[in-house]
Amino acid sequence: MTFLLAAVIVAVTLAVTFWASRRNTSAGDFYVAGGRISATQNGIAIAGDYMSAASFLGITGLIALNGYDGFMYSVGWFIAYLTVLFIVAEPLRNLGKYTLADMLVYRLKDPRVRTYAAVSTIVISTFYMIAQVVGAGSLISLLSRGAISADLAIPLVGVLMIIYVVVGGMLATTWVQIIKAMLLMFATIVMTVLILNRFGWSFSNMLGVVEAKNGAAFLGAGVKYTNPIDLISLCLALVLGTAGLPHILVRFFTVPTAQDARKSVVWAMALIGAFYVMTAFMGNAANALLGKGAIEAANKAGNMAAPLLAENLFGGAGTLGGEFGLAFVTAVAFATILAVVAGLTISASTSFTHDIYNGVLKGGQASEKDQFRVARLATVAVGVAAILLGLAAKTQNVAFLVALAFALAASANLPVILFTLFWRRFNATGAMWGIVGGILFTLLLIAISPNIMKIDPDTLTTGRHLIQANAIFPLENPGLISIPAGFLFAYLGTLIGARRHTPEDDRIFEDMQFRAYTGAGVDGTVAAHD
Repeated sequence: MTFLLAAVIVAVTLAVTFWASRRNTSAGDFYVAGGRISATQNGIAIAGDYMSAASFLGITGLIALNGYDGFMYSVGWFIAYLTVLFIVAEPLRNLGKYTLADMLVYRLKDPRVRTYAAVSTIVISTFYMIAQVVGAGSLISLLSRGAISADLAIPLVGVLMIIYVVVGGMLATTWVQIIKAMLLMFATIVMTVLILNRFGWSFSNMLGVVEAKNGAAFLGAGVKYTNPIDLISLCLALVLGTAGLPHILVRFFTVPTAQDARKSVVWAMALIGAFYVMTAFMGNAANALLGKGAIEAANKAGNMAAPLLAENLFGGAGTLGGEFGLAFVTAVAFATILAVVAGLTISASTSFTHDIYNGVLKGGQASEKDQFRVARLATVAVGVAAILLGLAAKTQNVAFLVALAFALAASANLPVILFTLFWRRFNATGAMWGIVGGILFTLLLIAISPNIMKIDPDTLTTGRHLIQANAIFPLENPGLISIPAGFLFAYLGTLIGARRHTPEDDRIFEDMQFRAYTGAGVDGTVAAHD
């Protein structure tokens, strides 16, 4: 039943992909669907991009096993969109065309910045994508009870994401994300209603059962993060990283106006907020109805909590309803992974084609036909790289890769975005220092953190950590240190390049701010002002 439902979802999304392929007549259509996506559609697609398998399966499991500490992931990821709404969405749409690099180059007028920004996009997207691909392999292997190994599941996901993007471009990717978001919301709403019905329509009744099973401490902080600094560092990365994630930022170029970009964020926040509230119901219900022992027996990280909860809510193991619930939730999780990796793939391929190939190598003179061809080749290359890296990382603990992507985005992209928008003296040297310094310093901290360096008692059988030694950097997520460091690198680089600051730079900054917040000059309108 699981494979049947998954096959139906794949068939529907492939049909949408081939429908979208007929509407791709230019590079702009491929990159950003020609900017013709409505605010409502884009908001749902953003929610689809954001509500990954890590959210649906991972957070439900984290709450089921760690209570309040697990719910902090939901809070952090939801609040992150306030930063996107108030700071990033409108200026990005008014200053850019296809990528983050467009906005930076509009202000800084240095082609080297385009290269650095493109590299940052590709690096962040790759780390995020590896985690999704490996997660897909683990999920399919686990749910098929070993019938489909990770060696087969990872290439399967990779091939499907290549087809979605190569054939349908951003339009297909958008509709795949919309379909997935609606399926995910439907599944979580149905499960939440069944949960409330099971506990007499009282959330406090459910928490009472959880407390009776686990003790009062389970409902407070400190179950997972005994060191509060670790939790603060994680939340900083989650809250600030979203505003620098390339596959989220590119969605603001798919709408006609900056007002639509803002409306998109509002729609996305409504869906994401509702979804993350429901993860609290699902996680605590899984703990109350299944127990931590049963959840950990299926998967130590808790990733099977949501499917097993669905099985329980629909009738239990061995019943037709239970089998359907398990199959449906599993199929939705599979669709979730496909949609997210498609969004990541098109973000990376667009950045390479538009920024590096056309912007740097061809000086902005590449033909539409050449851009189409290179974009599709880049998509295949990104997909193949994701498959190979996923296969190489399949036996490793890759949970840190998602948090790493957020930390990288917050440390490398966000400082450069904010300084570009608000600091008059910011320059190209500062942008390059901020991007390179933020990425390298974050990678260094991750390399010497407990994610990579840790002595495992069972190292001879699992080898979960790459380096069997005590960690040098104590925090699991480097955000608390790496984010201020990213701002510092950008600041120091600006000071080094400050000797070249001219009155013309002041005029460019003022024109940039005028366009960023009024939209003047976008789509050929007059941009000059007194």
